[in-house]
Amino acid sequence: MKDLFDKIITNKGPLGKYADIVEGYFAFPKLEGPIGNRMIFNGKKVITWSVNNYLGLANHPEIRETDLEAAKKYGSAYPMGARLMSGHTELHEKLECELADFVSKEKAYLLNFGYQGILSTIDSLVSKNDVIVYDMDSHACIVDGVRLHIGKRFTYQHNDMESLAINLGRATKIVEKTGGGILVISEGVFGMRGEQGRIKEIAALKGEFKFRLLVDDAHGFGTLGATGAGTGEEQGVQDQIDVYFATFAKSMASTGAFIASDSMIIDYLKYNMRSQVFAKSLQMQLVVGVLKRLDMLKTRPELRIKLWSNANALQSGLKKQNFDLGTTQSCVTPVILKGSFYEALVMVKELREKYFIFCSIVVYPVIPKGMILLRLIPTTSHDMVDIDETLYAFSKIRSKLYDGTYKKIAEKLKLS
Repeated sequence: MKDLFDKIITNKGPLGKYADIVEGYFAFPKLEGPIGNRMIFNGKKVITWSVNNYLGLANHPEIRETDLEAAKKYGSAYPMGARLMSGHTELHEKLECELADFVSKEKAYLLNFGYQGILSTIDSLVSKNDVIVYDMDSHACIVDGVRLHIGKRFTYQHNDMESLAINLGRATKIVEKTGGGILVISEGVFGMRGEQGRIKEIAALKGEFKFRLLVDDAHGFGTLGATGAGTGEEQGVQDQIDVYFATFAKSMASTGAFIASDSMIIDYLKYNMRSQVFAKSLQMQLVVGVLKRLDMLKTRPELRIKLWSNANALQSGLKKQNFDLGTTQSCVTPVILKGSFYEALVMVKELREKYFIFCSIVVYPVIPKGMILLRLIPTTSHDMVDIDETLYAFSKIRSKLYDGTYKKIAEKLKLS
């Protein structure tokens, strides 16, 4: 018999095997100082493109004051207990009502965390007789939620409506035998590459197939749509989304999430979502903080206007230099390059140490071998100086990547 931990010694996982090389710099880096367009990394001030602070609310003076007063008044403990037992308050209800109204749904329910929330929502909506059909590029939280499902599940090719229709046909044949239903899951905005989910086209398939639609709009909420209500509003089909999910960790610069749907669905989930029934209520200081953030989202359109001004300037500047941004349709700005894992490390280190630019780096196994994805998240806090310095730096690192400079350095350091 082997010891449980034997496998950890021989296989640290696809990312863990690089821990000795990447930890503390490329993985688990420490960004310090006030959250904003420039923060401290490795003792130097860098332009920060890796923080999901879309509307610049993290250090907005009014937000900081609200958060401070809420912390003084309520501390970090109140309310104690789960909502179902002793953690329910009028302010929780107030925030839920305002969120539901903002995203044009009958009712909403607060969730403690985004990852936990969407996972538990999926688990609660389906039983063994049901079938899940979901986009193959879905975020890990959706994948993990689907893994909890003991019934059938199918993936469809990313944003491919023909593939979705084929899999809906397969699912329909199954539920005709089991007596179950079909849940289709898509993201509103796919956070890695910035593409919008084809929600309007998915909804149109309801005319041919019977299913319910769940949309995870973590990156769309607060950034897309005429009022910032998200991808459904942007595409004109918010009423066709049966269960709408969004997190406070992106545009709201906070912690927590919510789901919104018809009253009947929310009432069911309130009593059946294990992650909420058996978990402590969302802290009051966070509830008060999100109420203020939501008010600013609704009454300060200039925040979203500035966000998109920065996003458009960054993306158009990169496109003018012929960088490949894929098919982004959001503020998420992926810069796609060709190179090895170790070339990427050398390149990103120079980007941070010489040009003082900090952005996320994505390599295999998250994306295919031979590809490098540098992911930039523009925010309201950025300005044209940040953008111009970044455009200059990117032109320089691309030249050195493709002329073999970084490959030679990697070989010299015995990294490749």
